[in-house]
Amino acid sequence: MKSPPQLYLFLRQVLYGSVVGIATGCASALFLHLLDFSTRTRNHYPALLFLLPLAGIICLELYRRYGKGTEAGNNLILERIHEAEGDPIPFRMAPLVLICTLLTHVCGGSAGREGTAVQMGGAISEGWGKLLRVTVSERKWLLMAGVSGGFGAVFGTPLAGAVFGMEVLEVGRLKVEAVVPCLMASIVGDRICRELGVIHHAYPIISMPSLSANLLTGLVIFGLLSGLIVKVFIVLTHFIRDTLQKRVSPSWLHPVGGGLVVIGLVYTLHTRDYLGLSLGLIEKSFTPGGVLPLAFALKLLFTSVTLGTGFRGGEVTPLFCIGATMGYTFAHLAHLPTPLFAALGFVAVFAGASKTPLTCFLLGMELFGVSAGVLLLSVCVLSKIASGKTGIYPAQRVKY
Repeated sequence: MKSPPQLYLFLRQVLYGSVVGIATGCASALFLHLLDFSTRTRNHYPALLFLLPLAGIICLELYRRYGKGTEAGNNLILERIHEAEGDPIPFRMAPLVLICTLLTHVCGGSAGREGTAVQMGGAISEGWGKLLRVTVSERKWLLMAGVSGGFGAVFGTPLAGAVFGMEVLEVGRLKVEAVVPCLMASIVGDRICRELGVIHHAYPIISMPSLSANLLTGLVIFGLLSGLIVKVFIVLTHFIRDTLQKRVSPSWLHPVGGGLVVIGLVYTLHTRDYLGLSLGLIEKSFTPGGVLPLAFALKLLFTSVTLGTGFRGGEVTPLFCIGATMGYTFAHLAHLPTPLFAALGFVAVFAGASKTPLTCFLLGMELFGVSAGVLLLSVCVLSKIASGKTGIYPAQRVKY
């Protein structure tokens, strides 16, 4: 008996999502293990920091020789989902971004990891699409599933990963037609990643405090401030990138200059807390007295210099750090619970930068528990509103 069209479509989406999830989970596990090794190597050999300018030159040359058509990174994935009949995403994007991200981290650049996971997921899902000879609409499913699988696997947050692949494309609209492949890719990718030995960083569970006028006022102010700090990050990063492209040549001077600035900042501040992912700094943000009051501004500066001068990686984990340390400072000044506002800042800054408040709400509940879910959602929405229309992904379309 012939299967109904709806059931046939559903089964194909389950199959495609699962296949993408297996591939992205394996790729993300490899990446995270190598990233952990790179971080431990950098901590064991501090002198590697002096190779950061050279690492930038190597990345620039690799992309110049082999990366034609992949320079846009995450935005290329989003553009291909919007225009599914466009040129295919080159598979070489996956190894290129993997190598250059590891070079950035092992030498001390302040960058993240989500960009690498998303780009690897997109390139892998595109490869599967060619192999399976999918239709135009199915190509969209696969690419969105690749985004979800990479995000969910690299952060260990399958629900947030599933929604991210549907929410990041258009501001104000959720692409629910791809919910099945995105959910399957994110869940399977996360499970595969964990089975391959990846242990994700554990964060404290946040309890819901008693509501008061002081807490609610602080929540509103902090949500709006989170959106404003997003604007500062975006403007500074773009200013550095645009100024160098217009006024400084040859182009290899860009990463050399950025690397030298990072080295100078490290020895001026006498700390290496702002290099790499800064997971230790995030952890300290949940404890009173753990970080400097201006730690969020310093992490923002390190990250803008690193990404603005051409190093590879991602923005998300540095934005987590900026938000968590900013929440720490705000809580200290306003005499509010430090762990709560560190968690709120963790999700709010990324919500404003990526225009994905629902993703960040789910991310917060997966990482910090469901008790403070209402506060997490509120601050994510406020940050998204205050940050304006411009986010870290120029290929996003503004629907509403």
